[in-house]
Amino acid sequence: MPGFLTTHVLDTANGRPAAGMRITLYALSENGERRQLAEAATNADGRTDGPILPQGQFRTGRYELLFHVGAWLDAQGHEAPGPRFLDEVPIRFGMAEDDHYHVPLLVSPYGFSTYRGS
Repeated sequence: MPGFLTTHVLDTANGRPAAGMRITLYALSENGERRQLAEAATNADGRTDGPILPQGQFRTGRYELLFHVGAWLDAQGHEAPGPRFLDEVPIRFGMAEDDHYHVPLLVSPYGFSTYRGS
C-alpha cells in the first residue's frame, strides 16, 4: 500500500475534538530547512477532511506538523494571562517506509502529547 499521513486533534481539557485548528505540514531537508507541503484545518471530528499528505504525494523522510494551538485557543475563548504557555506546537517525525502514518495531538492550554497512531 502506498504511504500517506493523517492527523487528529483532541481537546483533552474539554473532552472533545479540536474543530477548526489550523495545521501546517513541512518537509525537512537534511540541513533542517523546512518546505511547506500543505495546510489544513480540522473538521468537527478534529481531523482533516482527507490525508494531510495523500498517497500520490507521499515520500519517506523527515517532516514537521505545526499545530496552531494558540490561535485555536484564542478562537475558543480560552483566556490567557500574558503570553500563552502553548502557542505553535511543532511535532517532528520520520516516515521510513510506505505505510499509513497517523500523528495525533492531544492538547490542552497547558500541555500536549502525541504518539504514532493507527
